[in-house]
Amino acid sequence: MEIRSNTELPSVREDIELQTEDGQTLVGELATPVSGSPTCTLITLHPLPTHGGFMDSHLLRKAANRLPHMIGAAVLRFNTRGTESPRGKSTGDFDGGSAERHDVAAAVKFVKQRNLPKPWLVGWSFGTELAIKYGPDHDIAGAILLSPPLHRATSEDLMRWNEFARPLIALVPELDEFLAPAEAAQKFAVVPAAHVLAFDGEKHLWVGEGATRRVLNQIAETVRPGSSPLPTEA
Repeated sequence: MEIRSNTELPSVREDIELQTEDGQTLVGELATPVSGSPTCTLITLHPLPTHGGFMDSHLLRKAANRLPHMIGAAVLRFNTRGTESPRGKSTGDFDGGSAERHDVAAAVKFVKQRNLPKPWLVGWSFGTELAIKYGPDHDIAGAILLSPPLHRATSEDLMRWNEFARPLIALVPELDEFLAPAEAAQKFAVVPAAHVLAFDGEKHLWVGEGATRRVLNQIAETVRPGSSPLPTEA
């Protein structure tokens, strides 16, 4: 069977809630391998909720549908404050990336409490801003940035990663209307160890199964070297 957009491979799926330090309850889901302990953990951070981003945004949903089975990853998805999806609505209100620091902290705390290994932040668009700004506050393995716009994250935020010294990998679509590869390379240059990877022909939303496979292959290879290319049939 060919793996397609809506393919859901076997995993253990658990509805979870995250409690933030400022009293909000965030709804989410944890997907883990059916057998064996997870090899790594992906803490996903969704695109801008005021423009339709939520925990089910397609790349994050497909990561949860495939990567627990394919590479043994635990995949945590959740709605940031004030964000709603079929799973439910998180309490609180969207705060433009400021109070959302508590949301990131709650997700990392949950992963630590569950003893899940090697937590990576995987942000998409707005989610990359949260990963850049607040990643260095936590004991994480690194961050993977999908379509980083760098609207809210500043050069000062990026430079914190020099002292943090954890991997920072940016996947930048060639045709991204917010930040194309050439400009991204210039802005990320303040972090010499950062990797900016350009993806020819792709756009900000990574539409289509081909784009999805390119993203998931890069995520897999980053968090579990040697695991790509991922299978295209199940």
